[in-house]
Amino acid sequence: MRGVELPWERPEQEWRRLSLAALAGWLAFYALFLLHAATSKTGFLILDNVNLMIHEAGHLFFSFFGGETITILGGTLGELIVPLLLGLYFWWRRHTAAVAFCSFWFFENFLYIGTYMMDVTLGRLQLIGSGEHDWEILFTKWGLVGRDLAVGAMTRRLGWLGMLATVGWLIWMARRTAATAAAGEQDN
Repeated sequence: MRGVELPWERPEQEWRRLSLAALAGWLAFYALFLLHAATSKTGFLILDNVNLMIHEAGHLFFSFFGGETITILGGTLGELIVPLLLGLYFWWRRHTAAVAFCSFWFFENFLYIGTYMMDVTLGRLQLIGSGEHDWEILFTKWGLVGRDLAVGAMTRRLGWLGMLATVGWLIWMARRTAATAAAGEQDN
């Protein structure tokens, strides 16, 4: 019986080109999502339902490393590592739209992580599981309880900047791959 062979070498291909219709669809999706994020009263967005499942699984996964801090931090790490690893895979395979989506998803996590951090002081979120607040435990350990609002707000700003940069990158890549394709057609 032959084992599964994984292609470790990067494919010798250009980045996948987006059609104008696909670019318009993705831009509409991102615009609507950004509007949803900007107008959310709770700070909990549609995509955060998926992120919450990954967050809870992250606690379990990182508990195998044996420390209380890494177990608690594992939820947040899981939320960031999953879209990051998926994004790296699609970057390796040169899937323009998929890299953009994973990057957008990665940075979207920073909005809720920041909200969760700021909740140490605000205490508005409904917690699941044991009812313990990850960031309250971590900020207490690290002596940052009084800084939770500032750290959380900075984390949210990083998320917004990353999501907007991702949309800019997608537009830039769409133009670049279209120009590359047009130059290739002229050479033939």
